[in-house]
Amino acid sequence: MLADDELGAKREDTRLPLNEGYVRAFEAISQDPNQFLAVAEIEGKVVGCLQISFIPGLSRIGLWRGQIESVRVSRNCRGGGIGRKMIVWAIEQCRARNCGAVQLTTDKSRLDAHRFYKSLGFVDSHEGMKLTL
Repeated sequence: MLADDELGAKREDTRLPLNEGYVRAFEAISQDPNQFLAVAEIEGKVVGCLQISFIPGLSRIGLWRGQIESVRVSRNCRGGGIGRKMIVWAIEQCRARNCGAVQLTTDKSRLDAHRFYKSLGFVDSHEGMKLTL
């Protein structure tokens, strides 16, 4: 699912055997109590995925943030409400961990995603920047 769009197709590796980078990342995530991977299933088939990172911070009086990343829904399930259920669920996980904010980033070219996140109450309050290393 990570490679099933124009952006992901350029940056993900779908070859088998699985790229060792994915294995190392999964191992690190699974060992970190502040990282959470989740999948959505329908009749035993994975149709969505996301990652939540729980981030402590000193600003805002020690506010914890939930960072939602790598949100994907299978192409044949898009538009059916699965993504909305996944994000609502992820927000609840952040509340349960006493996070005071939930944040995410989405590529500037993903206009449909921008509309989707705004419909869930997210506000484009900050400008994000990246430096590829």
